[in-house]
Amino acid sequence: MHIAYLTPEYPHEKISNGGGMGTSIKNLVEALVELGHEITVFVYGQPVDAVFVDHKITFHLIAQKKYQLGGFYFYRKHIEKYINMNIGSIELLEAPDWTGITAFMKLQLPLIIRFHGSDTYFCHIEKRAQKIKNKFFEKNAVNKANAFIAPTNFAGEESMKLFNLPINKLKIIHYGLQLEKFNNTHPDEYEKYRLLNIGTLIRKKGVFQLIETFNKLVEIEPESTLIFIGADSGDVQTGSTSTWELMKEKMTTKAAARISYLGKIPYDEVQGQIKKAHVCVFPSLAETLGMVTIESMALKKAVVNTDIGWAQDLINHGVDGFMHHPDDIDSYVNTISRLFNNKQLVKELGEQATQTIQDKFDIKKKAMENIDYYKLVLNS
Repeated sequence: MHIAYLTPEYPHEKISNGGGMGTSIKNLVEALVELGHEITVFVYGQPVDAVFVDHKITFHLIAQKKYQLGGFYFYRKHIEKYINMNIGSIELLEAPDWTGITAFMKLQLPLIIRFHGSDTYFCHIEKRAQKIKNKFFEKNAVNKANAFIAPTNFAGEESMKLFNLPINKLKIIHYGLQLEKFNNTHPDEYEKYRLLNIGTLIRKKGVFQLIETFNKLVEIEPESTLIFIGADSGDVQTGSTSTWELMKEKMTTKAAARISYLGKIPYDEVQGQIKKAHVCVFPSLAETLGMVTIESMALKKAVVNTDIGWAQDLINHGVDGFMHHPDDIDSYVNTISRLFNNKQLVKELGEQATQTIQDKFDIKKKAMENIDYYKLVLNS
């Protein structure tokens, strides 16, 4: 097959944006290329126009354009025109739900939308008001799609309900990992009492709950450290331009001395940080899956995760990780403290976590599932 992907991000030195969504796409398209399929990736919102081929994948960078009025419409029409002019042998296009980028487009291709996490979905999960225009764009976009894919049952079912879409058009296919790139030959070598959190510093990631957890934890385990990795962001609730600055205000003096913020680091350095961690902790309030959770599990790490919806597809509580509601601070403190003081439990969790990833998140298996579904959509 020849499949195309439309995305605002992709981890590549020539592309300006990279994140969890881009990583999941990269894992998939590289696996599809190995299976002999042809792949084109259209990346919008870029500084310049460019076309290049890397690892047998053809990339089209579509420069961001400025308009005096109606940019939300005219830029989408510009992307539409560019894709339609470059279809060639492409059989199908996949696009994300975020911002409803395919709204107003009349594409000359079947369209599948993957629920990476729309604004509509996140506003619903976080119980906050959504801008009318964002809801309109995303609703317009999904109404044009032939079918939908979601990475977890919760994210898929909630999204279909929110957009009032027929559930028979939904397929659940987990994100996958290139397992050969996730090797931890010495899982017993880590920095004791070191906690790690990876992700954008934003309220929905549970970062304030994590600060509250660490304030209590450091009183029990004074040698504890907490490392944050990820880009800073503004805070919608307070209007602050820096969530990190707000987080610092919540730290006790003792906790602040044991917390480090490394900012956003190159993707190829993240694994090293995961391997150093004693425990990885992700008390997120809103995700569709959470790539860093399964990456940490693949590296034989003890993970303490959120227990909300989507996490049920990832972790079997007490077997390959632990799950608590982000607001249940005491449970996080007790579980992390228990892991800090039980080396055998850390080892057993890590081993079982890796087995779970091999069984459920192998990108080679996921790639074949995607192809089967693509063919089903085309044939229908």
